[in-house]
Amino acid sequence: MTKKTTLLFIHGVGNGDPENKWQQQLGQSLAEIDYPALENIDLVIPKFAHALKGADEPSEIPPRVHKRPNRSEAPQIRRDFERRMAAMEFKLGRYNQGKSRFGDDLLIHAAVEYLPHMAQASLYLKNEDIRGQVLRRILSKLPNSGRLVIVAHSLGSVIAADLLMRLPKDVEIAGLVTIGSPLGHKAFNIDKVWDYLKEPPAHLSWWVNFWNENDPVTAHRGLSSRFPWMTDYKIDALSLSKLQAHKAVDYLQRPIVAEAIGYGLYGAKSKEIVAKESPVESKLSDTEQMAMFALRFAHLINMRLENDLKERYSGALRQVQATVIDGIMRWNESEGRRTPYSLSRLAFDLSDLDAETPVPSPAIHLPIDQAILPLSALASENVIRPFEISVKPEIRQAALEDLSAEMGLSSKFGSDVFKAAKEAQVTLNGQGGLNWKKWGAVSLGAAALVAATGGLALAAAPGLAGAALLSSALASFGPGGMIGGLITAGSLASVGGGGIAFGLASAATSAADMEAVVERMLSTEILRSLQGLPADPAVRRTLIETEIQVRREYERLDEFSDRNATGLTEIKKKLTSIERALKYLIDNDSDSELDFNEDGIIIE
Repeated sequence: MTKKTTLLFIHGVGNGDPENKWQQQLGQSLAEIDYPALENIDLVIPKFAHALKGADEPSEIPPRVHKRPNRSEAPQIRRDFERRMAAMEFKLGRYNQGKSRFGDDLLIHAAVEYLPHMAQASLYLKNEDIRGQVLRRILSKLPNSGRLVIVAHSLGSVIAADLLMRLPKDVEIAGLVTIGSPLGHKAFNIDKVWDYLKEPPAHLSWWVNFWNENDPVTAHRGLSSRFPWMTDYKIDALSLSKLQAHKAVDYLQRPIVAEAIGYGLYGAKSKEIVAKESPVESKLSDTEQMAMFALRFAHLINMRLENDLKERYSGALRQVQATVIDGIMRWNESEGRRTPYSLSRLAFDLSDLDAETPVPSPAIHLPIDQAILPLSALASENVIRPFEISVKPEIRQAALEDLSAEMGLSSKFGSDVFKAAKEAQVTLNGQGGLNWKKWGAVSLGAAALVAATGGLALAAAPGLAGAALLSSALASFGPGGMIGGLITAGSLASVGGGGIAFGLASAATSAADMEAVVERMLSTEILRSLQGLPADPAVRRTLIETEIQVRREYERLDEFSDRNATGLTEIKKKLTSIERALKYLIDNDSDSELDFNEDGIIIE
């Protein structure tokens, strides 16, 4: 049986908005974004303006009936809450908490103390009889059970926070939307509500707050600096007047505000994000193909996990997949190209908590020489970034073996990827075992390489994508995300020429970042050898050019710098890495015409 939903609107004071005006505006805004205009919803709009002017009689503050979760319950409650908040961020977009300015808190405190139109707010904060009377009046209007969506404006948001733990035990808060809230200021930290709400209450589904630059009450910021578990969204005020910008109606006109309220009242609204056309497959771009491999690899890993680890990994993968596919579809739309059906079928509405996470189909067949870069990148990258969940190496390797078998390469190819990576690590630093956290430096350090080379390092990559497509993808997804990380990782392993050599030698690239890039290049060469494939001459050429650039930089600084200078130490580390890589390639290639002299310098 569906629970009855009640909308509680807790208004501010002195906002000049008649009740029917905000109600009419909300209904209109909901209808404009295809939600029912407050149909089958019980409205509760408590009137308490008179109570804020003075207490009729002594009135005790209602007790907090909801207790904070105990230690054993808290992790699961928080995990479920974060899942719902991720759904809200997927629906509403990227949050923006703003930034307070010097003196804001002092101004708000002075306003509460001395301005006549803030007198009622001051009484609520200071007079317990008035506060108790207001809280009890609101509670008397609410049902004892069912779903409750709270929309709270201005002082009403302070009252809503004060009320959260005092609601009937069988009431589920299906959503809390605050608008024009002063709750982030010290003057409104009533009854130490900041401390009491350090963690989200178990009966609260989600909380989002909206603020705008012109609203003097919000003072340029949201609330998440005080309540880190909720999210803030900045909107542009429709009104030119700062006083008008604080009105509830001004907030309720915005589609994003109505979207949050509508979601709380009616649940997920189908985004129809899967292609409507017949499932005719178009060719995957290199970026799309890498994303498909990554998601398939992540699902193969997830299939092998159990218990709490599986639950956490599944939750992270769900968010990553929804975000990645949505990002690719938006990117394709901006590029004027159609998203292939094999990708669009993986889309789902993350805000629909009951929606299944589609599982990618088995990977497409790929020639062995074309599989080296993407599978090497997958083995060393965190495919559920930004989440970090440690999975046993043998599970990752077994999943990659399955993936390579699906691609018609045999499971041995997958095991050879890990074998090559381990050998590369041992060669460079004497440690075995693939560590994707360390190898993540390849993509995280890409920004420095791009800056140092003016974009040449990545644009010159001949492997996964052409220059234009690669630049566009990185601009859309960023080098630090899952897609950007994989693109960059694969590209840096195959890039050649002076651009990458100069970038690696540059002081802007750390020794750790350079070692990670060199290690990946070396591992792909080892893998080629294990598979009986000819070496890639671009790798050796790049390493030699880099060694020359690094040594030049060392000679330039060595004559004048202190012996223990940090810059020299970094350069020495770079030289050690690259010389070890080159020596390995030379020692394991009988046809090589290269050698080292007694000082360790390459002789051609």
